[in-house]
Amino acid sequence: MTGQTLTESIDETRAWLIQRIAEYLEKDAAEIDVDATFEAQGLDSMAALSLCDDIEDQMGLVVEPTLAWDHPTIDAMAAFLVKTAAESGAR
Repeated sequence: MTGQTLTESIDETRAWLIQRIAEYLEKDAAEIDVDATFEAQGLDSMAALSLCDDIEDQMGLVVEPTLAWDHPTIDAMAAFLVKTAAESGAR
């Protein structure tokens, strides 16, 4: 995390996740609720798996296919991803 605070990294990751989820759901990013579960927002299992691929490509992290169920909101997932990236030295 060169020069970034943890909060900045979480904010950046949250914004990226919002954009990705909005694209999968074909919604405007402003319509995405960071506190609602992915399931409640309509994210299906295929989109969740695609999100895992995007995370691996974007962050260099290998994540489990159950990521969206293990960390079911944008805020929860962003915090997990930033913590995991910091621990692994990825990004």
